[in-house]
Amino acid sequence: MDRDAHYVDDPTRRWRVLVTSAWFEPGYRGGGPVRSVAAIVDTVAPPVEVVLVTSDRDLGDAAPYAEVPGGWTRRGRAWVHRLDAGSPGAWWRLLRDLRRQRFDLLYVNSLWGPQFTLVFLAASSLRLLHVDDVLIAPRGELTPGALSLKSRKKGAFLRLTQPLLRSRRVQWHASTAQEAAQIRLAVPSAKVIVVEPQISLPERSMSPPVAHGGVISLVFLSRITAKKNLELVVRCLDGLSLPATLDVYGPIEDFAYWRRCLAIIDQLPKHIRVAYCGEVRPAEVRSTFLRYDAFVFPTLGENFGHVIAESLSAACPVLCSAETPWTAVLENGGGTVLYDCSVKGMTRELSRLAAMGPAERRRGRQAAGGAYDEWRCATLDANVIDVWRSERREKASGRPRC
Repeated sequence: MDRDAHYVDDPTRRWRVLVTSAWFEPGYRGGGPVRSVAAIVDTVAPPVEVVLVTSDRDLGDAAPYAEVPGGWTRRGRAWVHRLDAGSPGAWWRLLRDLRRQRFDLLYVNSLWGPQFTLVFLAASSLRLLHVDDVLIAPRGELTPGALSLKSRKKGAFLRLTQPLLRSRRVQWHASTAQEAAQIRLAVPSAKVIVVEPQISLPERSMSPPVAHGGVISLVFLSRITAKKNLELVVRCLDGLSLPATLDVYGPIEDFAYWRRCLAIIDQLPKHIRVAYCGEVRPAEVRSTFLRYDAFVFPTLGENFGHVIAESLSAACPVLCSAETPWTAVLENGGGTVLYDCSVKGMTRELSRLAAMGPAERRRGRQAAGGAYDEWRCATLDANVIDVWRSERREKASGRPRC
C-alpha cells in the first residue's frame, strides 16, 4: 500500500501525534520552549489527537511535581504522560501503552536530549513505535554559538546520525528563516517547516517608570548556563567607570559556570553592585522587567527568545547578541544589537548605557515599547502541527502548494 494513500482528504479522519519534551507545565525552568510546547498542544486543530510525553519534574528538581500526578492525565483534548525517567518500570509501561497506537507524527523538542529525543528517535527507527513521520524542533541547538559548546561531541553525533536525520520520514521545525539555514548547514538537504512559536503576551505597559534615579539599573533574566553568556556581562562590568547595578534572575543550571561568575563578581569595584535575586515564575516575568532600564542578554544563540519578547512587552530595552531572530526589532527601536560580542564590545555598550540620563532612558523605553507593538501586530499565529498536517495532505493528494 502507498504510505501516502491514507493521508488523502477525509473529513472524518483522526490524526494522532506523539509529542515529546523534557520539560512542560507546571514546570518553567526549561524556558521559552515550555510555553511553546504548551501553546502547540492547547491550540492544535480538533482533528488532531495529541499524546505528550514529558518529565514528572521540573529542570533541576530531584522530586516530582507535588501539584500534578505522574503517569497519564488529561489536558484539554490531549493526553499527557509525566514520566519518572529514572524508573525502568515506568519506561516499560509507557512503551507498552504507546505501542498500542499508530502515530502519524512523532514531534520531538530538542535534538540532543537523551531521554525525550534520542530514545524516541531510536524507537521509531527500530519500529518499536508505530510512527509514520518525524518532526524535530532543535530549539536553537544548531546555532553557531550553541554548537561551539561541546563542539567535538556534537560534531561526532551529527556525523554518525546523518542517515537517520536525512531520512525521507524526517522533517525539521525552525522558528525563523535564520534557524532554517542553520539546520540545513548542519544537516544538508534537510526538509524544514518554518513556523514562529506561538506566544501570547498582553499589550505593553504604556508608562513604565525609570528605576533607581541616576544609576543605571540592568537585569539579566535567563537560565544560568554557558549558552546564555552571563559571564561576559559580569566580566565587562569591571570596565565601567560610572555606577551601575545588575540583578540576576534565573535557575542555576550549571553550578561550575555560576561559580566562575561569582569569582568575577567578587572582584568588581565598589561602584558596581551585582545581586542574585533567585528564580522568577512565568506570571511575574513581565512585572520584573518593568523595574529595570535595560535587559542585558548576550546569548550565544536563540531559535526564538521568548524572554526578549517579554522584556519588550514591558518596554524594557534589550542589549542582545546578533544570534537571535530579534535583530530587526531591536534595530527598529527595541534596543541594541551587540554585533561585537567581545569584552571590548560589551564594555563599550554597557558604558554607553551607564552614561544615559533618566530622560534618555525613558525615551529608550518608549521606543522599545513601540517596536514591540509593531512586531506584535505583524506576527502570524500558526500551529506547527497544523502546518505539517496541511503539507502532508497536499503531498498525498498531489496538489501543489500555493
